[in-house]
Amino acid sequence: MSSNTSFFGDLLTSIAERGRSLLDRSSRVSGATKAATLVERCEQLLSGRGEASGVALASDILDRYARTKTGERIAFFEALAETFGPDRARLEKAIESYGRTGSDAAAAELHLASEPRRQELFRRFNLGPGATLSLVRMRENLMDALVHRRDLAAVDRDFGHLFSSWFNRGFLVLRRIDWSTPANVLEKIIRYEAVHAIRDWNDLRARVDTPDRRCYAFFHPALVDEPLIFVEVALMKDIPGGIAPVLDQAREHLEPEKATTAVFYSISNCQRGLGGVSFGNFLIKQVVEEISREIPSLSTFVTLSPVPGFRAWLDAERKAENSPALTISDREALAALDAADWAEKAETREALVPVLSAAAAYYFLVARTAKGKPVDPVARFHLGNGARLERVNPMGDLSPKGIAQAAGLMVNYRYVLADIEKNHEAFLGKGEVVASGPVKKLLKAEAASRALVPTS
Repeated sequence: MSSNTSFFGDLLTSIAERGRSLLDRSSRVSGATKAATLVERCEQLLSGRGEASGVALASDILDRYARTKTGERIAFFEALAETFGPDRARLEKAIESYGRTGSDAAAAELHLASEPRRQELFRRFNLGPGATLSLVRMRENLMDALVHRRDLAAVDRDFGHLFSSWFNRGFLVLRRIDWSTPANVLEKIIRYEAVHAIRDWNDLRARVDTPDRRCYAFFHPALVDEPLIFVEVALMKDIPGGIAPVLDQAREHLEPEKATTAVFYSISNCQRGLGGVSFGNFLIKQVVEEISREIPSLSTFVTLSPVPGFRAWLDAERKAENSPALTISDREALAALDAADWAEKAETREALVPVLSAAAAYYFLVARTAKGKPVDPVARFHLGNGARLERVNPMGDLSPKGIAQAAGLMVNYRYVLADIEKNHEAFLGKGEVVASGPVKKLLKAEAASRALVPTS
């Protein structure tokens, strides 16, 4: 894949360089690239020139864009929103024709006329060498602007629509990451790790180059050295209840053929500009298939997952006057969390375990957002993929990050291949959180009977 992609990239670069000679260079401006010039070039690109000049124009626009400042980029996004929407005259004509004839041809024309011009513009941008990654980075800039400029949301939707097609599962390539992987990719694994930070190269090697550890990533042919998402896997004999033993570099290594449990302990999305494009569900399922072929003794597939919103939710419930999740005695016990060193005291940890376990059961099984979804984003991901909530681990992550985000809580989601579709339908169709019997028993009867209070 690498040699073919390299050849194709070199070919595109050659075409772009030759095509530049066909461009009218008189319209180039010195210094910072201006949004107006970008818009002018975009109109030229859409006007339909030859292939060489099209590649050169696309490359030129993206080069100019890369040199813009924040204000100029926002002005460019404004132009994309206002100037490169649907062709109104063509759309009105198509609407009239379809209303009058109702023919298939008129319907097809209506479909084409309703597409914003910027979608075709993005496709033509993608002619340039290295353009796919440039467009992913462009969307990252747009996502930053969206925080204060919701009027640009239509442009973002068009990016999302095209990326969903361009990064379709059929185009993705699964690769195992190990110590023979090129150094530039390994550096990105360190940089993109979003769950449990990789401290140094020794830490990385312990995760990808020991007999009982695996790492897999999805790549796209247009982004050869840029992982899209990766998962780290621990091969173990039992379901772990904490992350420290999993990350321990001094642990005794387990021979792969003796492992019965594959633990997905970290999943990291690498490209923020591809937000909204789902990779994780495909990745987990394909890694399960891949690793099962390699190690037939594996029979249990679970995650060891963080609960990033639990501490904030718990603190809000503690402050609420009439929390349906906590009793008066719960509040009194949870006051121990206010001490900076609570996790260092064995007696305090032991006292908190039952209270945090019951609160966690309520958090997952009862609490909902205003839209009726489970509060926890990681739960929504795994339950939507067909997993079941297997176990809660109150003292699973006592790192500073684990304490700040989740009061130390971690959970296991279990993937049982025969139940994935059934669980998926139960969650999406009925909103049901599929959980094991032990998790359900943690939910206090009086808490389960209280009125449900949506959490914003």
